[in-house]
Amino acid sequence: MKSHEFLEKSHAVYAGEVAQLRRLVDGMTRTIVGKERIVEKLVAGALAGGHVLMEDYPGLGKTLLVKTFARNIGAEFRRVQFTPDILPTDILGTKIWDNESRQFKLHRGPVFTNILLADEINRAPPKTQSALLESMEERQVTIDGESMPLGRPFFVLATQNPIEQEGTYPLPEAQMDRFLIRLSMGYPKTDEEEAAILARRASWGRDDPTTDLAPACDLPTFRELLATVEKGVHVSSEVELYIARLVRAVRAHPRVRVGPSPRGSLALFKLGKAHALLSGRDFVVPDDVKAFAVEALAHRTILKVEHLLAGEASSEVVREAVASVPVPRAKGS
Repeated sequence: MKSHEFLEKSHAVYAGEVAQLRRLVDGMTRTIVGKERIVEKLVAGALAGGHVLMEDYPGLGKTLLVKTFARNIGAEFRRVQFTPDILPTDILGTKIWDNESRQFKLHRGPVFTNILLADEINRAPPKTQSALLESMEERQVTIDGESMPLGRPFFVLATQNPIEQEGTYPLPEAQMDRFLIRLSMGYPKTDEEEAAILARRASWGRDDPTTDLAPACDLPTFRELLATVEKGVHVSSEVELYIARLVRAVRAHPRVRVGPSPRGSLALFKLGKAHALLSGRDFVVPDDVKAFAVEALAHRTILKVEHLLAGEASSEVVREAVASVPVPRAKGS
């Protein structure tokens, strides 16, 4: 089968799914101005079944983006505002003695939901941050020795401010590694884009428009999209080898002290499949992988001390690694 025939077949097989994803992205960009690429990457992260860390300066729309996504897929949604005095039980829940029934009853915390917005997660103390590790990795919670599964799907969409140090606790490497990708909103790129934000805000008549949003799809449909990405998108052995070489190039970079673990390779594998479906294909190409290299690997990469002190960024190391690894050619080309 010729490549163009295979592409046409892919579009035909998943035309309904691709149209649904386009409605989801379009529905979100009606609220989020000028950030279609960030919206697509957030949707891809969720399609890949992973957790997303939104890291950027205050006032750029991180929380609005997360809330807009939750509303548009019709998911159960809970928000936790992290503070220095928050306890693990405030998130997970606890068992409380009930005098009427003469037994302990479980009071479930906000983690029992589909989407948990962990707002300013780096303001929570380490003990509370670590309480999320089990739920993020195993999709379950253990309270007083009893393990309870969380809903499906379950995503942690966390935000953090990278510049404030007072009253914050940097996320440990183990916690960072649980996030599939780290995204950054960035400032508006043009005067027109910033003016459009003001006009959109004026049309809302309030700061938070998400309460009136009509979902672009329902939760069962989104679960089907998750299953399509997991089981219906093909990754060739050449692309798998490309992912492995790319991650190993980051680890071997002379400025790197600790590189991404195999979890980073798996993140690129999953994100490539999600991006392929968003692009209307049921097979992954190297560009699907390259599109997420920085977002999937930079927060898993720790530079040597002298380079950190010099103000260098791990994202630049990842970009250099991507540029150094040859892209596999399609068969017959």
